[in-house]
Amino acid sequence: MLPSHHQNPRTLLSQMTVELVVQELSKRGSSKAREGMSRFGIRASKALGVSIPQIRDLARKIGTNHELAQQLWITGIHEARILASMVDDPAKVSEDQMEKWALEFDSWDVVDGCCGNLFDKTGFAIRKAHEWSKREEEYVKRAGFVLMAELAVHDKKASNQTFLDFLPATVREASDERNFVKKAVNWAVRQIGKRNSVLNSAAIKTCAEIRNSGSGSAKWIAADALRELTSSSVRKKLAKIKI
Repeated sequence: MLPSHHQNPRTLLSQMTVELVVQELSKRGSSKAREGMSRFGIRASKALGVSIPQIRDLARKIGTNHELAQQLWITGIHEARILASMVDDPAKVSEDQMEKWALEFDSWDVVDGCCGNLFDKTGFAIRKAHEWSKREEEYVKRAGFVLMAELAVHDKKASNQTFLDFLPATVREASDERNFVKKAVNWAVRQIGKRNSVLNSAAIKTCAEIRNSGSGSAKWIAADALRELTSSSVRKKLAKIKI
């Protein structure tokens, strides 16, 4: 049984072994959920069928534990890797760790979990967004654009220039027809364009550039992003944001 949530955090962490955590994940697994994962484009060969809310609940009980996160990742278990991204300490994550994990990405939800739970909070996030957006591997390239999107949401201190510098990469890679890449490019454009009115204008101009590149994926990215960025709901939200 998992240690009580009311115990001293230090005691709680000391009792959490990778074997115990995997056991707890397995208890929460569902064969039906595992079978359904493939419908969402998730590779379920090493999955247990545990929902994200259940994984988050377990992460809260564990707390922050960098060493445990490394051990969880090594298991190769789908949900253990997502959990690793939730319990790792961004301050202890090295660039080498980010590169090693990125090379082992094999599912879009692991990519998104690592980028949105952990990597976007490291000091390497902006550089990796640029670097990974140029990579050929589908999931690594996706990670570059997911980082851009997550930074646009989470990094409240980043300058407009940080995001203006990301936009050329969305134009450059918009013709990549691979599903998980084009959706991430679209996500990055939309999140950057919803950050404030200055970036909204820049993102809308970027959509025009993307559309003009002519490929099917580029046309979809531009049309879908423009639909949201020019909507009345986004306009109203941006009008309330002080720049």
